Formats: sequence, C-alpha cells, structure tokens
Amino acid sequence: MAPPLKVAVIGAGVAGLATARALKREGQQVVVYEKLNQVGGLWIYEPQVESDPLSLDPDREIVHGSVYQSLHTNLPMRLMGFSDYPFAIRKNVVQVELVDSRNHRWVVESRTKYLSSNTKEVFDAVVVCNGHHTQPNVAYIQGIEKWPGKQIHSHNYRVPEPFKDRIVVVIGDGPTGKDVSLEISKVAKEVHLSSRSPNVKICKLDCADNMWQHSKIDHVKENGEVAFEDDAYVRADIILHCTGFKYDFPILKTEGIVTVDDNRVGPVYKHIFSPELAPSLSFVGLTFHSLIFLMMDLQANWVARVLSGTASLPSKEDMLAEVQQHYQHMEYTGIPKHYTHDLGYKFDYLDWLANQVGLGEPDEQLKLILKSYSKFIIDDNGYLRRREWELGYGLQEEELLLIQSDLEKANFEFHFLKQFDYLDWMANQVGLQGVDEQVKLIRKSYFKFVGDNGDWRHREWELVYGLQEEELLLLQSGLERVKLDET
Repeated sequence: MAPPLKVAVIGAGVAGLATARALKREGQQVVVYEKLNQVGGLWIYEPQVESDPLSLDPDREIVHGSVYQSLHTNLPMRLMGFSDYPFAIRKNVVQVELVDSRNHRWVVESRTKYLSSNTKEVFDAVVVCNGHHTQPNVAYIQGIEKWPGKQIHSHNYRVPEPFKDRIVVVIGDGPTGKDVSLEISKVAKEVHLSSRSPNVKICKLDCADNMWQHSKIDHVKENGEVAFEDDAYVRADIILHCTGFKYDFPILKTEGIVTVDDNRVGPVYKHIFSPELAPSLSFVGLTFHSLIFLMMDLQANWVARVLSGTASLPSKEDMLAEVQQHYQHMEYTGIPKHYTHDLGYKFDYLDWLANQVGLGEPDEQLKLILKSYSKFIIDDNGYLRRREWELGYGLQEEELLLIQSDLEKANFEFHFLKQFDYLDWMANQVGLQGVDEQVKLIRKSYFKFVGDNGDWRHREWELVYGLQEEELLLLQSGLERVKLDET
C-alpha cells in the first residue's frame, strides 16, 4: 500500500468538507484551509457588505459570502443530501504555488489573525474547493458611465430596506434575481426585471402589483432613464445586478498551466484534474446546474480514490484530447465559452462519476424530482408566480406513481430507523451495546405489518412479514444462536 500523501484542501464549504472526508477515508493526511472562522463557505450569512456595491474596486476589502438575510434554500431537501465530517480547520490561504513541476510539489502559504508572520507548508497534492460565488460578474450597459443612479450586485444585497420607495431594475432571471425581486417588491415603488433570454414574455407580472418583465437593457441615459430592447423605458433609481459570478483563483500559481478565460477554467479533465499536473492538482465544485451536493461528494470521492491509487487516470495526452473534444463540441453547437462547466441538469456526468467511485447511479426518483423542480423554476417561471414548489409538478402520471412509491418507502425506512437512535444512545451511556440487528429486524417486520393494516386483514403477525431474503437469513441465524445459548 502506498504511503499517505499530504494533501491541502483549500476551502471548508460544501466542496471542501466533502473532499476532506473522502480523502481521510482513503487514508491521506489532510489539512483544510479556511479564511473564515467557521465552516460552511457560501452558506454562512455575513451581514457586512463590501464598500463598493458592484465589487469592482480591486483595493476593496472582499466579503466572501453572497447570502442575503432572508435566503432559504432554493432546492428540495432530497436534492441537497450531504453527510457530516470531522476535520479541523486551519488558516486563510495567501498563496498556493507549484514549486517542483517535475515531481508536482506545492507550497501553501497561509496566515492567521493571531500571528504576525505567514507560515508555509509543503504538500504532495492540492484540491481547490474555494467556490465561485465571491467575484461578481457585472453586466455591461451602454451609457452607464453617465447614468446618475446607484448600482449594486446581488453579492452585496442583504436586506430589502435600502430599496424602499425606489424604482428598481433587476438584471437577471435566475433563482437569485427572481427571489430578490419578489422580496424588494414589498418595499419598492416599482420593480422591473430585465432578461436577455429570447424566450422571455414582456408583461406585467401577476405575482405583485408593482412588477414588470422586460427584455435586455439596450442603454441608459444621463436623465436616469433605462431603455429596454422591447422599446419600453423607465426612470430608475437603482440597477441591481443578479448576473452571477466569475471563477477566480488569485492565490493559485501554476506557471500559466491552468488559466481562467471567459469563465472557462482549463484545461481540466472532467472538470476536476489538470492533465498537466494530475493528480497533484484538482478542483471540486467547478460544475453547476446539477445536484450540487451530490455532485461535489462524487467528485471528492473520485479525487480521493485517484490520490490513493485505487483509481487511475488516462494519460496526459488522452485527458487533453478529451478536453479539446469538449471545447470543439461546444463551438460546433454554438454554446458560449462561459457555459463550459454547465451540466444543464443532465445526469450523464453524475452517472459517470458514480461508476468511477463504485456507487450506484442516482436513482430514478431523484432524477424525477430534479426534472419537476427545474420545470417549475426554468420552463414555467413558477418562482415568480408562487413561492411554493410542489413535488410532482409537471410530471406524467407514470412518473408520479414511481416517485410516490419511492417516497412512501423512504418515509417508512426513516421512521423505522429513528426509533432506535435513542435506544442505541442510552445503551452507550450505560456501557452496553446498542440494540442488536435481530431485534431491529423483528421490530421492522411488525412495524411493516401494522403499517400495511395487517391487523385488519388477519390478526396473526408472522415473524418474517415484509422482510427481504438477506434480512430473513440474518434473522434466522440470530434466532438459532439465541436458542443455542438458552439451551
């Protein structure tokens, strides 16, 4: 077995935590770096905002988070499955530098507010998990230099009160743009949404009395007017950019091997490994429009398996060739470069990753939930018509039946397993073992019997009711052992 590698994980958000856990399971020596004083990354609410509301000033003090006060997760619970991790966090990373291109050795320089000097450590591998929701992408607007109003990016939005009695133009029709628009409409005088989508319907929105949908902004004027391509115009006080973010790795020094061009990080094989520096340099969390938590978990596990030697990569030449093939396909089909890491809510990539780490592909029910939710958000603009997504929205009858049976099964398993958490905990407190598997199986059998209304159909419960074949064998062996002990 190969000796453990010393691996630096940059960032302790979802991607970093998943990666650290996966690496530890493979026996690697892991150090996690996080510039905040707690874990969670993007999901930590920071009330402070940056001094520049558009975040364009290079000398500003950068606030990492983009979470606003009222934010609630915009994904169903089952699409955000993720488990805990037990790792200690170190410091804020100043620089990650390739110092030995032949043997792929890295020096990570970091600092903490409690020490006056920086510290340096040498690593065999670095996994970059610093996210991509900190550097705002600001839309270019003709005439903006002389427009007298105020501009702000959603990165610096926290509460709606500053928009009270104002006329606001919101650029962007993604989940954040829609969510923030609805929130500020409760205090603003008017809210005008601007979208560059060719499919947008120009109309007065029925979700609020003071909201309108427009096309892309054509230009702005010195008198405060904002003119749209649909020939409408409005004299606005504020333009709010909900226009996404840029990939940015200012701390990463790779001698120009990995670059960012129009939000394309590359070249990276399968959106993870740098072919030139693999496996010592990898990224977790570059891709988007997917089951984000599951995607990061699978990426992290694949990185860990590759670093431990239980999984292998193609040759550098083959990896580069596949990356170029992906680029050529995008160019041929007319997909802009900044969509390089967009998975488009498709499961091909997740299925492939799951196979690499020896796990089953995401189940059909999970895929149907995502199909339902993406139709609600994207196709039917349901987010602006009502804030409550319903499971099964937009699905066919046979799909509804499949998802219903799965959820009933999951609900049964959850309630059954929760019964033993308290008993197992109590047993541990008094120095005893938890409830044995045979007792759990007997309880499961009876619980299912009662749940199936068995009492009404026949009064006689049978010990093996509702169990699977492997459970029956386990139960039988346990009962035979008990009978022997009693004898």
